[in-house]
Amino acid sequence: MRLRLKGGRVLDPANGENGVVSGAVRDIEIEDGRIIAATDQKADAEYDLAGDVVMAGGIDLHSHIAGGKMNLARLLMQEDRKAFPEMPGNFCGCGGGRAAPTAHATGCRYAELGYTTVFEPAMVGANARGAHLEMADIPNLDTGAYLVLGNDDFFLRLLAAGAHQETVNAYVGWMIEATQAFAIKIVNPGGINAFKFNARKMELDEANPHYGVTPRKVLTTLIRAVTELGLPHPIHLHGCNLGVPGNDETTLATIRAAEGRRLHLTHLQFHSYGTEGDKRFSSSAARIAELVNANPNISVDVGQVMFGQTVTASADYMSQYRNRAIASPNKSIGMDIELDAACGVVPFEYKDKSFVNALQWAIGLELFLLVEDPWRIFLTTDHPNGGPFTTYPHLIRLLMDRDFRNAQLATLNKAAQKHTMLAEITRQYSLEEIAILTRAAPARILGLTDKGHLGPGAVADIAVHREDSDREAMFSTTRMVFKNGRLIVKDGVVVELAQGTTHVARPTFDRAIETDMKRWFDESVGLKAQHFRISDGELRNGAGPTILTCERGEG
Repeated sequence: MRLRLKGGRVLDPANGENGVVSGAVRDIEIEDGRIIAATDQKADAEYDLAGDVVMAGGIDLHSHIAGGKMNLARLLMQEDRKAFPEMPGNFCGCGGGRAAPTAHATGCRYAELGYTTVFEPAMVGANARGAHLEMADIPNLDTGAYLVLGNDDFFLRLLAAGAHQETVNAYVGWMIEATQAFAIKIVNPGGINAFKFNARKMELDEANPHYGVTPRKVLTTLIRAVTELGLPHPIHLHGCNLGVPGNDETTLATIRAAEGRRLHLTHLQFHSYGTEGDKRFSSSAARIAELVNANPNISVDVGQVMFGQTVTASADYMSQYRNRAIASPNKSIGMDIELDAACGVVPFEYKDKSFVNALQWAIGLELFLLVEDPWRIFLTTDHPNGGPFTTYPHLIRLLMDRDFRNAQLATLNKAAQKHTMLAEITRQYSLEEIAILTRAAPARILGLTDKGHLGPGAVADIAVHREDSDREAMFSTTRMVFKNGRLIVKDGVVVELAQGTTHVARPTFDRAIETDMKRWFDESVGLKAQHFRISDGELRNGAGPTILTCERGEG
């Protein structure tokens, strides 16, 4: 099948092409789902783009779309599907929801925004099979999942016993393979486990009350494991003390703890709070952005707060236990998950007249605008924790339009306005920078060489936008979206459902660990290790995963 997209202005930062600035138009040719070099051969179908902006399909590297916590969030948030019911019409039948949409709605709403790949950033091993089944039910998106480690008893026992790094590496490699994961996520390193022993707060160098290991030890050991196993994505870190005023010092210390090794700090906005001022809550975005700018080994996503109703869902029950008192509506869920992690689900409404919420909004935007390198910062709301992913077009306008941003700021809580430097920041993102944040940079940091660009060999995941000076309008309605070369969205409406793939990483590791894993599962888990393992055939309705083979690196 050969397609030709004719006369588009191609915006492809990964290959240095910016048709928006140059005004140049060209054709993109697709054969069997991949972009190829232009030919003179007759195409089976042609689409006239009439100078519209053409970008690679969007990639969201951090959005909670599947797994046990999202199912609990859907169970808790019946109001969400009542407020945002199933779309009318005969075709889609998405099931509805906005803060906690159904799997089907997740795929359709992302596709309508021009996104074609989304990664679930917190998959617990015990829930991995369910998470993969759920991802297979999401149409129009390629997916992958980061495995949550760092609070699991097997790992903490290894650290407490002084295990050799090679043994830790083997354990991490075994868990990645067994759960069909793509990367490693740490949530509040050691803190979730410490909560079970009555700790309610942990600093980077504070020892776990049971195992005696510190978050720093957890972090540096897993950074080294991921590096030596050759996983493409660095440790994806939800650090200590999320949401606590004064956590800025912990964040700065965490960046320094990486000692030059690659580290990704996720939802950085929730970790950038100082204690200055009469309200003892202030922005540390400038300090943290300065250190991020000075450390090219550090990448971040923001977790921007967007006003309105949402639901927060996190493995960090130490934080969620604290937040349950401010739930809106007033209900919450908290639970342990097989002694490996935990889960807290707390509904929340971010209010623009609230001092704290308004300043959180401003802190996120400050980070976006003060971190200088667009290849090391990523557009996220930590869906749904900071707000639903459907708010991305509004967020893009805030980044690209200073007058609009300042007009929004002027409507917020007055005290919060006085505590932010946002109005003084003149930077406005360009379309090219938005394409980097949402396409090229995520592909690069995830090691997906055939995504995030429009060069020959790339997967034909393509979004076509009609340029509009109102950037929110431009990114709210995508003119066309192609998934593997198939037209799935036309004029902002889903017209076809396509099955995506699941990306997994396959590191090599010392398989002598399998004896220890079998014994651990027999003695402590109540499930055979071979039954814990997920086979390739269980993914994507038997289609199996897309495997990224890892090359071992130096620690």
